[in-house]
Formats: sequence, C-alpha cells, structure tokens
Amino acid sequence: MTITALTALSALALAACGGDGGTPEDPGKATSTPGSSLKGEKIEVAAVWTGPEQENFTKVLKEFEKRTGATVTFVPAQDPIVNFLGTKIAGGSPPDVAMLPQVGAIQQAAAQKWLKPVGPEAAAQLAANYSPGWRSLGAVDGTQYGVYFKAANKSLVWYNTAVFENAGATEPKTWKEFLSTAETISASGVTPVSVGGADGWTLTDWFENVYLSQAGPAKYDQLAKHEIKWTDPSVAAALTTLAELFGKPALLAGGTSGALQTEYPVSVTQTFTGGDQPKGAMVFEGDFAAVNIAQTEAKIGTDAKAFPFPAVDGGIAPVVTAGDAAVALKDTKGAQALLAFLASPDAARIWAAEGGFLSPNKNLDPATYPNDVQREIAKALVGAGDNFRFDMSDQMPQSFGGTPGKGEWKALQDFLKNPKDVAGAQARLEADAAKAYRAAAKS
Repeated sequence: MTITALTALSALALAACGGDGGTPEDPGKATSTPGSSLKGEKIEVAAVWTGPEQENFTKVLKEFEKRTGATVTFVPAQDPIVNFLGTKIAGGSPPDVAMLPQVGAIQQAAAQKWLKPVGPEAAAQLAANYSPGWRSLGAVDGTQYGVYFKAANKSLVWYNTAVFENAGATEPKTWKEFLSTAETISASGVTPVSVGGADGWTLTDWFENVYLSQAGPAKYDQLAKHEIKWTDPSVAAALTTLAELFGKPALLAGGTSGALQTEYPVSVTQTFTGGDQPKGAMVFEGDFAAVNIAQTEAKIGTDAKAFPFPAVDGGIAPVVTAGDAAVALKDTKGAQALLAFLASPDAARIWAAEGGFLSPNKNLDPATYPNDVQREIAKALVGAGDNFRFDMSDQMPQSFGGTPGKGEWKALQDFLKNPKDVAGAQARLEADAAKAYRAAAKS
C-alpha cells in the first residue's frame, strides 16, 4: 500500500464527533501506572476475543499485573456481549471491566445503569491521548464511560501479490475497476475473492463500505439512526452494487455455498496459503486481518499487501472504522486503574508491536507497528479529517446489528445466497430494524 493510497483514506473521518481540537496535553501529566500498589486486588476482564487476539490482549494484562501487583483474569464472553453481561449481573457476578465492541452496546449498558464513569486517572489519559471524537464515542449523555483501546480501519482489501503479478493486475481504485480486476484474476486461473460469509458481520462491512461511498455520509448517518428506512432507494442501490459481485459465484472462493460456509479467519488464511495458487486472491476486511495473515507463511509488505476499499459510482473511497472500548462495571480501584492503563500509549504499544492491532491513541509512536503497511494504516486513521464513519451495525441496537443468526447479519447472509432478491432483502432488513428500534426505545 502506497502513501498516496493511504492519504486517500484520510479524506474521511468522524464528522459526528468532531476533530482533534488542538494540541494534546503533555502526556507526562497523566501517569499510566497507579501511584499505589494494587497487590491483592483481583480484576476480571470480559471480552469476546479468542485465539491470537486473546493472546495479545493477555500480554497487555500481564504488563498491568507486573506494574501494579494486581491479579487479572480474562473471562471469555459470547456474542452478543451485552446479553452475556446481563446474565452475569443478574447472577450477582459481573466482571470488573468489559470490552464492548459496539457504540450501541455502550449506550445500552449505560441505559441499564450497569456502567461506572471513568475516574480522574483514566480521564487524564483520555484528555492527553485521544481526540474529542474518540472520547465522545465512549460517552453517553455527556458522561464518559468508555476507553477505546482497539480500533479498526475496516475499509481495506488485502491481496496476494504473487497472484496479482502473475495476472498482470494492479490495485483498483473504483468499484468498476475492482470487478474488472476480479475478472482478470479469474481468467488467470485463480478465484479472485474470498468472502467470510459464515460470519454475518463481514457482510455488514461489505454493505457499509459500498453504502458510505455510494450514498454519502449524510445518508449513512440517517440509516444508522433509522431516520430513513431500509426500503429507501439508496439501500436498493447499494445491494444492487454488491450483487454485481455476490451474483457471480465463479468470482467467489468456493462459490456461493462455499462463501456462506467460510468463517472470517479462514477467508483470510486461504488467501495467503498455497503460494500463487490460493483459494482466493483478495479478501476484504480491516487492518486486523494481519493477525490471520501472520498464521500463514506470507509476509505483510511483500506477499500480502492492501489497498483502500474502492470508490463506488464517483463517490469518495470510504473509511469505516470500529473499535473495542473498555468499560467498568464495578467502581473499584483496580477497575479504574486498568481503564487508565488501557488509555495510555504504554498499553497500546504492547499489542501494536505484535501486529493485527490499530490504536486510536494519538501519542502512540507509529514506529511501534511491525511493518510499513500497518504503520501507514495507523497514520491514516489517527491523522484523519472530519468525515470517517463508525461501523453502522455497531451503532444500531445489538439485536439488529450485532447478533449472529438474526437481524442484519442473517438478512445479508440470505442476500448473499440470493442476491437477485434486492426488494426481499430490503423488506426483511426493515422489518427487523423497526422491531429492534421499537424495543430499544422502550428500554
């Protein structure tokens, strides 16, 4: 990925939340380690991370233990995590801290009065290290609850460089060029696109990138808030665009049925396994795909590169972001100390060095990232302007935008199975969305 391409990514950034707002405070004013020992404190942290992500986060927690003397236990959670936490709270045993992967989850948990506001140490770290936009994403009605520790740039297409070289393909900049590139690669004897359709969230990301570029930021914000219906013509246009790819099984690794049975991690690894004859040449997903690429023999920057999600119908190349925020469910010294640590460059540095991680912390040295590809992706996100957008499904009620086998996830899986039925997909999406928003309004 070139600097020029990544500069294009910076054209969009968080209008709803605003920009940086000036020079950061001196990070030295906010210490990332509590002033007193936490020896004897036991802290439970719940997250849905598994595999390499859980391993790397555990390294961050181990450093916190080393600095404070506290004992931290990772509690594996299930999606949707709000339901998991509700069960724990009802049973009288909530974790001290939870990592919430959706803005909507923070809002829902705050509405249930489960969350504790961040303390002064965490607030100082946030003021020193985060732009107003990222701080506001973790706030509800003016009260700061969340610390965004892990971010994502979800507008990237990773590709197998050997396949591209053999096919004479180049990085496309528009959707039309993307489809043409796919056909070129197909003609060379390699299936061009790997889709992790068994995980519905990957399909929401496909839709959101197409929709943001094609319909524009204003429509994107309206649909995220359900101010316009899923039966709107702009949704039909985005689904029709997706059908230009999803409706050609020969372009999908394993065809339609194969895509629906492929989980996200496999969609990445099969793109970079098999040298110049992989099961797929390209895979769309965020910077975090680097974790899965690392499970193969491919090297990022040589065997594996990325380009920005292509612009659709003359729109701007989209930048959709996401993130995981740490929130406290117990107002304990240990929980607040951990939030402060996670808001510091020290904590971000540990996972960033391992790869497959992107931090919104503006005081994290970009040199910490393990390769130039991830370094430039990080610079593009932190240095972005005013128009990028947070993952739409993560802003919606979790029952619609974040539940496996239901709502948007299921509707888009059904659409992948039958991309000719645009109107039917819209009707299902609107029915499920209306039900979810009505329930959220009553809670």
